[in-house]
Parts: sequence; structure tokens; C-alpha cells
Amino acid sequence: MTAPHTSYAWNEGTALAYQIVGSSPGPDLLFAPGSVTHLEVLWQEPTVSRFLTRLAGFSRLILMDPRGLGMSDRLTDVPTLEERVADVIAVLDGAESERAALFGNADTGPPAIAAAVAHPERVSSLILCGTYAKGRASDDYPMGWTDDEWLDFQRWVRDDWGKEAETLRDVAPTRFDDEAFRRWWATLMRLGASPRAVLLLGEMTRSADVRDLLPRVTVPTLVMHRVGDRVNDVATGRYLAERIPGARTVELPGDEFALWAGDLTTLADEIEEFLTGHRGGPAATKVVLTLMFTDIVASTERARTLGDSAWADLLAKHDALVRAELRRFGGQEIDTAGDGFFVSFASPTSAIHCARAVNEAATRLGIQIRIGLHTGECDVIGGKPRGIAVHIGARVAAAAGAGEVLISQTVRDLIAGSGESLEDVGEHDLKGVPDRWRLYRVTSTNR
Repeated sequence: MTAPHTSYAWNEGTALAYQIVGSSPGPDLLFAPGSVTHLEVLWQEPTVSRFLTRLAGFSRLILMDPRGLGMSDRLTDVPTLEERVADVIAVLDGAESERAALFGNADTGPPAIAAAVAHPERVSSLILCGTYAKGRASDDYPMGWTDDEWLDFQRWVRDDWGKEAETLRDVAPTRFDDEAFRRWWATLMRLGASPRAVLLLGEMTRSADVRDLLPRVTVPTLVMHRVGDRVNDVATGRYLAERIPGARTVELPGDEFALWAGDLTTLADEIEEFLTGHRGGPAATKVVLTLMFTDIVASTERARTLGDSAWADLLAKHDALVRAELRRFGGQEIDTAGDGFFVSFASPTSAIHCARAVNEAATRLGIQIRIGLHTGECDVIGGKPRGIAVHIGARVAAAAGAGEVLISQTVRDLIAGSGESLEDVGEHDLKGVPDRWRLYRVTSTNR
């Protein structure tokens, strides 16, 4: 789905960006993503979008950018724990939430713990994932950052912030070879925080120490940690679980520190069961959608002609222009495969306008693409459309030639009277789809 509307709450003079997703009758769930975040960039990665949509399926999900990150106010000094707790309460007030479960990850775990202790009347339960009780290593807590690690981190921020490759190798090794994820991650880093903010947040992490609060947590608590986490060792999660009264602990497979890079389906399952008492999985919802599939024509030959570096640059420009038009016309990026996009729209007219704009922009880049559109009822599971309508849309795209936008008869019937300029290209057999299908070519301009 496209990013929800972003609102702002105020804690004294600091503006805090937040979003409300869904209207489930389930509990309110306030999620402050850890590490670096930017609410609107998060929705641009399909796996993250599906995860957040899944959470909103069983909760009223409230997302926030912590101070210093994303669209919240930038830092001028190291945030205190008291300020960060007050930020949480300010966002709950802004979202008109009387009581909510708090989901803390990485460096948002300590303020979530402190908020649960200071404001049990506002916190219904606590979810902690990949987080810790103390940021700096000491004789009685050897799991935190050492002084040498802090110096290495400072050097890395100054020299390499915004360069995605080496970061992903350490924090998201299983996504290291995923070029689209790497580009998204680099964007998240650059837009999520400036290097100076990262250094101030690093100081905040080193100063965090909520060990004395753990025995005072009275709300139900779920502690989750990936067993191979390369940044916050699993021992930090075990420390929390052993000292929070009655805490339920779940150790997850994987060695990802970055929450977004690992198994998000299992993570959502555990959260749903903890909050609702059952693990229903992503229920299917019947929705009528217009589906768009795009594909670059002769991409393999073009890549061979240009060479790897030039082709990668051209592909990045292509992806950027497609996503710009999706934002313009309200398209939801569902998936990418190689050099193609799978997108859904609520309106067939918007889908046609977007397809025309994408095709024309690609032509200006010197790329020829084929695009197909079909409208039909889909089973939406975890934010992803499924069913025969998806297969039909993909086959319509496969029938298109270089530089063509083809639509099915269904789309044509739905836009009757809209003034769209179409050309009947006859009936076609669509591989794996029963019957013959009449298709129409969208011309470059409207009548």
C-alpha cells in the first residue's frame, strides 16, 4: 500500500512524525522502529509494506519516527531517556490512544521499557525485539559496545554513511545480493538520519541503561531475538527475558540485525498471537483491483551491450521514474522481479494514466517496456493480491509489444465514457488462462 498520511505530535518544542494504519477492533499498537527509520520510505519496500499491513490487520497500528530520525525534528544534543519516554506519550496523545501495546526494536527498546514502568496506565503490554538493557559494555554487563567498537563506529559513520554495501554485509547478510533492497536501504539511511544525528544517537545508545527498571515491569511482555544477530547478541535478549517478571521469550532463526531483512512473517505471527491469543495468519480479503505489470523489452541484450555498470545505472533510473509515477497516481508497488514491476490500483483510470506516463518516461530514457493491465477480484493476503486476476494481468503484459500498453476487455468496459483513446487489437490466447481475451492498446494521448 502507499504510505499513510503523516501527522505530527509535539513534546514541548519537538515535533514527532507518526502515522495511523488501519482501524482494526484489536488493540492499539505503537511501533517505533529502531536503528534508522523514515516512515514514508519504509512503505517503499514491499516486504516492509506487507509486514506493516499485516500488523494493521489485527491492531490499530501507530507508527512513529523517533526524535532525530525520519520526518521528526533533528537532534541538537543527545536525547535523554526521559525525553524519549515523553515522546512516546506525546504520540499516544496525538493518536488519541488511551492505552497501547509498545513495540520497541534495537535502540527504541529502552524507552519502551521505561515508558511501561513510568506509565502502566498507558501501556497495555510490551514487545521487545533485538534490543538490550544497557548500551555500553561494563564488567557486570559485557554484552554492550566496547570503547574500541564505538571508535570504529564513529569512523564508519564519518567515512561511509549512506553507502549501502558494507552496512548490509554486517546487518542484513541475506539481503546483501538483493540489488533493489540495497538501493532502498541506502535511501533509508540517507533520508532517515544525517551522519551527525547518527553519532548523537550512538551516544544515546551508549548511555542507555534500564537494568534497574526490568524487575519493575508489570505489563505482559514478549521478548524476541534472532539467535545470530551480529550487532545485538542474543545474550542481550536473554538478559531481558530473565529479569522481566513473567516475560515470554521467543528466539528466532537468522543472523539479521536489521529488522526488515529477516523473516517478517514469523515475527508478525508471534506478535499477533501475543496480542490476540491466536495466530490466524494473514486472512484473505476479497478486493477488486486494477493490476499493472511492466517489463523491459530485450533487457538481457541491452545489459550485454551496455555493460554491467552502465546497465545498473540505467536500471536505477528506470526504477526511480516508475516509483515516481506510482506515487503520483496512487499505485501500490507489490513486487519487483528483475526489471519489472507488479502494481495495484484502486482505480482503472488512474492505472491507465500511470501506465501511459511510465511508458513515455521510459521512452525518454531510451528504454522500451511492455505494460499490461487487468481488473478483477483478488484475494489480498498479507497485503499481496493473489488469484486468477493476477495471472491474467501478467499474461496481458506478456502479449504487449515493445512500447505498448495493453488492457483487457474488463478494464475497457470499466472506463467506458472516460475519453481514453484505445485501439482494439483483437482476441488473444493468454497462456494458462481459459478462453480467448479481447485486448486493447492504450494510445499515447487521450482524445
